[in-house]
Amino acid sequence: MSSVLVLNCGSSSVKYRLYDDDHVLDRGVVERVGEPGGGPADHASAVRQILAGLDLTGLVAAGHRVVHGGRRFTAPTLVDDAVLAAITDLVPLAPLHNPANLAGIAMAREALPGVPQVAVFDTAFHHTLPDSAATYAIDRDVAQRYGIRRYGFHGTSHAYVSRRTAELVGRPYSEVNTITLHLGNGASACAVAGGRSIATSMGMSPLEGLVMGTRSGDLDPTVVFHLRREGGLGVDEIDDLLNHRSGLLGLTGVNDMREVLARRAAGDESAVLAFDTYCRRLTGYVGAYYALLGRVDAVTFTAGVGEHSEPVRAAALAGLGRLGITVDPERNAGSGDRFISPDGAEVAVCVVSTDEEREIARAARAVVSGG
Repeated sequence: MSSVLVLNCGSSSVKYRLYDDDHVLDRGVVERVGEPGGGPADHASAVRQILAGLDLTGLVAAGHRVVHGGRRFTAPTLVDDAVLAAITDLVPLAPLHNPANLAGIAMAREALPGVPQVAVFDTAFHHTLPDSAATYAIDRDVAQRYGIRRYGFHGTSHAYVSRRTAELVGRPYSEVNTITLHLGNGASACAVAGGRSIATSMGMSPLEGLVMGTRSGDLDPTVVFHLRREGGLGVDEIDDLLNHRSGLLGLTGVNDMREVLARRAAGDESAVLAFDTYCRRLTGYVGAYYALLGRVDAVTFTAGVGEHSEPVRAAALAGLGRLGITVDPERNAGSGDRFISPDGAEVAVCVVSTDEEREIARAARAVVSGG
């Protein structure tokens, strides 16, 4: 048996999977990491706890999710001291996530000497963005000095889901153009042309793009200046507002789409507005990415909201029939990986359960095997 361990360290949790080839041998999540009265004191303690409970006989690699790889890391990478130092240098670009990722890697290296550790970067899938997609129209010297560009996120999810979509439509991955919609508490859209990301909604950080659970998504930068000048809010206060008190939470007081839908059904005006704003943003991105791709073979929904919210899927694609994008109500109400478009539709509309950990395991195995 040759197994691969995947460790996905979030800001307050550690998710793990142990794979033998494509089969899950063990899985779980340690939550409330570092929270008072909660779980383990820190990510290192959480990883130590996880490793103590696993049978790691035959382990050939450990794969780690790393949120930000900057411009340096464009593919899964075998970890050494230099790689760790480079990921540390990128902490200012992902201050909530890269430190947790680093802690998990460090503990795994200490506890599993001799086992190759592989970093798989959320940003890496988007390294194929053309310069015109990655560039912000600000002074280029300032942008270069401070690393200001579009990096994109959710890359492991968009990679897995677009590949799985190609399998569903029965065509080679290199020939399929897909718009993938990763809709969870964080949300992003991606235009994938033959396995290559050519556009994505998240930017320098995960704040840009779609309406999310607590993040605003697209916003006129003047809002920041206005809040500073007229409201007297400090930089940290504005950061907290846009990242943690906006999106669905800011509009309704709750960040769970299920609760928003329940309130909407009861006639809550704030929930109606939040739902409409959320879906209108999605519709706009689908239309824009259709234009960029030129030909779209599939639109695929994934992640918590994307996989489970029938009303969101229907509303997000309503009115796109002229583009060949339609949703069959009966299929939309189903479950599992499936088509939700009518038979013979010009553009397949799919639902695919994302599996970032499986994608990380695949990438880690490829690195250690030289594949």
